[in-house]
Amino acid sequence: MVVVSVDYRLAPEHPFPAGLEDCYAALVWLHAHADELGVDATRVAVSGGSAGGGLAAGLALLARDRGGPALCFQYLGVPELDDRLATASMRQFTDTPMWSRPAAEKSWEWYLGDAHGGDVSPYASPARATDLAGLPPAYVSTMEYDPLRDEGISYALRLLEAGVSVELHSFPGTFHGSGIVTGAAVTRRESAERFTVMRRSLGLDPA
Repeated sequence: MVVVSVDYRLAPEHPFPAGLEDCYAALVWLHAHADELGVDATRVAVSGGSAGGGLAAGLALLARDRGGPALCFQYLGVPELDDRLATASMRQFTDTPMWSRPAAEKSWEWYLGDAHGGDVSPYASPARATDLAGLPPAYVSTMEYDPLRDEGISYALRLLEAGVSVELHSFPGTFHGSGIVTGAAVTRRESAERFTVMRRSLGLDPA
């Protein structure tokens, strides 16, 4: 696989839409240079974890709505998708390891900038999107003790309702960023599955 890692601008210095526009520019650039990079332009996927998962979901929406380069797949790992912070898991997990409701509140304040608390774009907060039809197939992972758990599950279910092929996996006994516990059996399973899913989505392994 050819991997393009986007060094997008970061909040709070560069709030939305700076980071997402950087990702979109990278996608357009990749398609424009597909031949010289040895990339099959019909097999371009987007992948991200946590805030990057939210960017990946936003990028899939933006590419669809702009009629931009096609994506064959979106991998959304423990994605941050909903600035409204109203799910049960977001209300419950206020002091969990690595990520918590207070951290989520601050991240959205920084990312949205002047739009925080106002009219928020679905490209910033994909859970706000009212139309999910026509998006690429998706894999969504969530962790049991993660404030982001329920928004990831909800987004996956809404994609399914919109006719998008989705695989959803919620890993038990895990927390946001629990992959740092590299020796845990569930971490090894999640890591192996991630590569299996990406290879399958790109047609590198039989379905």
